[in-house]
Amino acid sequence: MRCHTCHSMIPRSAFFLLATLLSPLSGQERAPVEPASLPAPDQAVEPVKPNVEKLDETRFRIGQVTFDRKSREIRLPAEVNMTEGLLEFLLVHRNGKVHESLLVTDASPTHLNLAFTLLRYPASRELYALPSETGGASDQYPEVPEDVKAGARVTIDVEWEDQGKLRRLPVNEWIQHAVKSTAMPAGPWVYGGSEFFEGKFIPETSGDIAAIFVAQSALINYPGDDNHDDTVWLAYPKRVPESGTKVTLIIAPYPGINLPKKP
Repeated sequence: MRCHTCHSMIPRSAFFLLATLLSPLSGQERAPVEPASLPAPDQAVEPVKPNVEKLDETRFRIGQVTFDRKSREIRLPAEVNMTEGLLEFLLVHRNGKVHESLLVTDASPTHLNLAFTLLRYPASRELYALPSETGGASDQYPEVPEDVKAGARVTIDVEWEDQGKLRRLPVNEWIQHAVKSTAMPAGPWVYGGSEFFEGKFIPETSGDIAAIFVAQSALINYPGDDNHDDTVWLAYPKRVPESGTKVTLIIAPYPGINLPKKP
């Protein structure tokens, strides 16, 4: 069985870049691990038309997503969705699984994925189980080069206004372990790129953006302990601001990771 890996080199033309974005699996389509959680195949999905707007010498905007080509930092607006209860997702689109996500956003997952691509983040599929012979998920995972694993690791911070002051924290500090009663350990998240199913980009149809309980449908996943247990992670009630609080999610390269070379 062959393993699918993603290339860190960015295409040389905008057309090729968008084609790469729309074909992350080199033309091959696979059913996701959790097809039952996705919309019906005939469900209408509004097309997303990326339009990259230059803000200054280093910053650009696609829809509600802004990114900096120098720092490789990505920002998108969100709001607090849950202050207590079990979590499977860190972030979903407002039309997604809001009953189990800490944060929600109106930003397009396709726009976010394009920002990752333009900033040369390689997608690591290390957390996505390979399909079994019967069509479900196996206990085998793709072999991913170490440089791809390193480049796909990111930090996720949350920034918000608290009593007139701007605060910023690693979002892990808003997530609590149900058994240990401690915050989620500091550490990276992994950009996996998600995939297509029946011609549709799964995060755009499912709304899955950043998952704590590993989801092949999400763009980003938590790689730490208990990421296959949906009964462990909670919203941290003593730390999370009230529901509806406007925040900015900030995604950046994990410290110590070298920037990929330009093509």
